[in-house]
Amino acid sequence: MKLLSPQHWPDYELVDSGGYEKLERFGKYYLRRPEPQAVWRKHLTEQEWEKQTNAWFKKEKGRTGMDGSEKGEWLLQPSMPSQWLIHYSYKNLKLCFRLGLTAFKHVGIFPEQAVNWNYIYDSILERKSESFKVLNLFAYTGGASMAARAAGAEVTHVDSVKQTLSWSRENMELSRLDAIRWVCEDALKFVKREVKRGKRYDGMIIDPPAYGRGPTGEKWVLEDQIAELMDACSRLLFSEPLSFCVLNLYSMGFSSLIAENLVRDYFREISQIEFGELFLPDGFDRKLPLSIFCRIKI
Repeated sequence: MKLLSPQHWPDYELVDSGGYEKLERFGKYYLRRPEPQAVWRKHLTEQEWEKQTNAWFKKEKGRTGMDGSEKGEWLLQPSMPSQWLIHYSYKNLKLCFRLGLTAFKHVGIFPEQAVNWNYIYDSILERKSESFKVLNLFAYTGGASMAARAAGAEVTHVDSVKQTLSWSRENMELSRLDAIRWVCEDALKFVKREVKRGKRYDGMIIDPPAYGRGPTGEKWVLEDQIAELMDACSRLLFSEPLSFCVLNLYSMGFSSLIAENLVRDYFREISQIEFGELFLPDGFDRKLPLSIFCRIKI
């Protein structure tokens, strides 16, 4: 079991965490957001948090989004813009993200996922193939899709929210990339149809929320549907050397052992496997757990 976190990212920092909150720096702006897993005490004082914060998300009791996210409003300092850019670099991978303050506390990026972007990028280059097809499900604003595309893969990016697809396209263009295929559809429906079509992929990225809705109201509940999704996805992955699958889960009730069991149950020809937790270290050496993962190569 591994514990992984991003290394050397000048545009991101988890400054402090605790009291069910986190204080983060994205570029030159400091954001304060709720964090249900930060059950320990803050290291910095309340006055120090207030002094550094450019934008503070205040949740509204009883209001949640379709994915279970807390809904609320941002309290902004006069110098805080509604949108801004940050950058990420790894080897020859150069990504640019447009961030924004949403009503559900998200800003358009999950920083801990940089570890998976690196893995995806390296895995595609390792194959040294002229044709490498990647399917990214629940793809959000495109970090994993852009990492795959930058490595030379043909990428299909699936998300159920049109506005998120537009955001992803903007990030692609800001990163000087092109030719990602955008699909606005319920992920499970799309995968089942791809199975019927006999399609195959060399790489798969599966990053479902705990709860969600498809574009026509389809309900997604992780515990109820993850096995069905994994079964369908296993039928789409080529049994070629160095084909890969990345599974990432955010449900607080799931162990990384569950992710490992799911992957082993549906993907049988595994040559490499690793699983564990993705975390962000704050400035005082506390590890904030944010998701679990399992990654395999055939």
